[in-house]
Amino acid sequence: MEMSPKQIVHELNKYIIGQDEAKKAVAIALRNRYRRSQLSPELMEEVTPKNIIMKGPTGVGKTEIARRLAKLVKAPFIKVEATKYTEVGYVGRDVESMVKDLVECSMRLVKEEKMAEVRYKATAIAERRIGKVLAEMKKDERGDFSKEIFENNIVEDIHIGKYDNTVIEIEVKDAPKPLEMSANGGAIDLGSVFDRMNGGKTKKRKMTVKEARNILVAEEAEKLIDEDDVTEEALRRAENDGIIFIDEIDKIAGKGNTNGADVSREGVQRDILPIVEGCTVMTKYGPVKTDYILFIAAGAFHVAAVEDLIPELQGRFPVIVELKSLTKEDFVNILTTPTNAITTQYTALLAVDNIDLSFTQDAIERIAEISEDINMTSEDIGARRLHTVMEHLLEDISFEAGGSDYPVIPLSVDAKYVEEHLSSLVRNRDLKKYVI
Repeated sequence: MEMSPKQIVHELNKYIIGQDEAKKAVAIALRNRYRRSQLSPELMEEVTPKNIIMKGPTGVGKTEIARRLAKLVKAPFIKVEATKYTEVGYVGRDVESMVKDLVECSMRLVKEEKMAEVRYKATAIAERRIGKVLAEMKKDERGDFSKEIFENNIVEDIHIGKYDNTVIEIEVKDAPKPLEMSANGGAIDLGSVFDRMNGGKTKKRKMTVKEARNILVAEEAEKLIDEDDVTEEALRRAENDGIIFIDEIDKIAGKGNTNGADVSREGVQRDILPIVEGCTVMTKYGPVKTDYILFIAAGAFHVAAVEDLIPELQGRFPVIVELKSLTKEDFVNILTTPTNAITTQYTALLAVDNIDLSFTQDAIERIAEISEDINMTSEDIGARRLHTVMEHLLEDISFEAGGSDYPVIPLSVDAKYVEEHLSSLVRNRDLKKYVI
């Protein structure tokens, strides 16, 4: 990972508008991981990540910043909700399960990478297997060709997709459906247990060549990769590159709460503490040290404050950044700037039904103004408000769209259209200000 903090922020800007302070903090935390990896082994042991608390209303980009950050460097990432956990001894999820989930995520990442490396070889083997089945089905068409040449010709045709829709009967691995049982907050994958007991049994299935190729490529790729290497690399990545995002941490910040039934607050903080401080968690793949996992906590902190967390936990989150409520300018940028802008999404969706949708600049500004106003007069749900507003705005267009068989209809949404279709939404919200 050799991106500078400025480059990391530049990449995050493609998807997240504003919140520069939070982006800067996570970019520095990520770069520090790379810096740590360049130190001597003795000093590397001493340097631990500087965990972050993001405070701010919902929908302003807290989760998205962490998710995009992990995606940027292909780091194992999981999002958990602090409210799902209970103290040890009560029915509910154990906090150690977040580390086990991270290891599972790391296993998937590494396995996909390793399988991608051997995909070319696995594809050749899979096509050869299908070729033998097809050659047997078409043996009457062989003519003067030798069996080997005939099979080679069929394999070439399989490769270019000539037989994609041909139905064949082929032996595939008999994989039982995954079945999970919860044990003390963890999960036992009974599917993998039965798979080992089966000893790699196979069964005949009828399917198209295209479906068979996908199944057999995965089968062959799995045979070509070393499971021990995958496990070793996955554990290493989880320990050194893993990111755990703990959402709604403010909901467990009930300092001094003496309600006996409230087992999801201070007790959970004390259970999370050793995980964040650094301990060893046993997983089904082996022990995992949590000392160098980056923890990013987030919460609205409307009622509780960061200071309401127990002091020991506060000490393990030295970096606190505040994300601000979105303004009209932020909404305008969200509607137009990101690669995955919501206006781009709706334009692409309606293009399926031959609607050539476009938005004028005054329409964008009016949508942004209305979204900001509703957030101020109602609950502040950040950028999620745009989904409510856009669905209401485009409801008639989406309903009336004829389908892909109709000619292309150009349709421009301007400020007048916005006023006409969102007036009821704004009026209802305005009335709420005066209702007790």
